[in-house]
Amino acid sequence: MRLRSYCGFCGGPLSSLHGNQQDCVACGVPTYHDAKPCAAVIVLDSVGNVLLGKRAREPMLGRWDLPGGFCNPDETPEACAVRELAEETGCVIHVDRFLGHLIDTYGDDGDFTLNAVFVAHITAGQPVPADDVVELQWFGLDGLPERELLAFRSTSEALGLLGS
Repeated sequence: MRLRSYCGFCGGPLSSLHGNQQDCVACGVPTYHDAKPCAAVIVLDSVGNVLLGKRAREPMLGRWDLPGGFCNPDETPEACAVRELAEETGCVIHVDRFLGHLIDTYGDDGDFTLNAVFVAHITAGQPVPADDVVELQWFGLDGLPERELLAFRSTSEALGLLGS
């Protein structure tokens, strides 16, 4: 986790970390280091293959990941999953079920993330890489990329939950 140096409200310096908070020396407003809400989608085809996207940017450039991303301030995780999947693949999905929550970090020294993982299927469109994805590929559960080729720990954990 990267510590912040300056207050987002007044620009004053922040104190050292105490628990998950840094206080502004100038105005006293605390900055909290909370997990950022995210959504990820395990898209399955009719025979049970999983759609993964190759990341087009850091962190984890070039590694396989589930479609997904950060929730907007006024967005539920399920709505985020639908939006992110459309942005990254051009497809419309139906969310079949919630799989679980997973904690991770966004890169080696990034912010903590709280990932809501959903299982879904495509209802319209053919997957075409877009946004921050350079390649899309369907993988069988018995032929998934090796762990070191997956973007995040939560990607591997989510795929493991699906198989259990």
